[in-house]
Amino acid sequence: MFDRIQKDLKVIFERDPAARSVLEVLLCYPGLHAIWLHRISHSCYNRGWIILPRMISNLGRFLTGIEIHPGATIGEGLFIDHGTGVVIGETAELGDNVTLYQGVTLGGTGKEKGKRHPTIGNNVVVATGAKVLGSFKVGDGSKIGAGSVVLKEVPPNSTVVGIPGKIVWHNGQKVGSISSDIDLEHNDLPDPVAEMMMCMQRNLTKLEKRVGELEKELKNDDNKSL
Repeated sequence: MFDRIQKDLKVIFERDPAARSVLEVLLCYPGLHAIWLHRISHSCYNRGWIILPRMISNLGRFLTGIEIHPGATIGEGLFIDHGTGVVIGETAELGDNVTLYQGVTLGGTGKEKGKRHPTIGNNVVVATGAKVLGSFKVGDGSKIGAGSVVLKEVPPNSTVVGIPGKIVWHNGQKVGSISSDIDLEHNDLPDPVAEMMMCMQRNLTKLEKRVGELEKELKNDDNKSL
């Protein structure tokens, strides 16, 4: 148990520059408290109990503002930063070294039975306010941009932004290569709207140039006819 606690503390100190002391982290980090309570509720859930694990989950939500269903499967090294409004559904599965920021939802899209929540791979960062909805996988090393709504599978080493979420970075294209380490730069994302506007501007410039060429050709033809 103490080894597990040490690992949890190490994760926070590695990913949160605001963490200054062990005592501060133990007492003041709701994401850590939510994870600890989830481990208890998940253990009860795996024993086939129903009411007690849900009560523990509700207690965790009351104390931390983070709701993790007792049935959710969470790997090693989860870091929930701030955490207010984070919701993790019953059949969600999180790999190792996942980072979730406040307002993230790992939810379903309807009343279907069975697997209905996403599977999050290893070393994935889901930024503030992002919603990942459905029973698909987000591949290892991927990033979900702030405020995005992801409804389809995300391949490994990709960056997704927008509503609905679109892949704007994959295997190093457009922005650069993805490191094997956990990439927490969820603010450093390409802007698809800005890229579209730039593309339109380039096309307008080409059209203006071509119109100018046609006007010159028309004037030359008129001069010849005279």
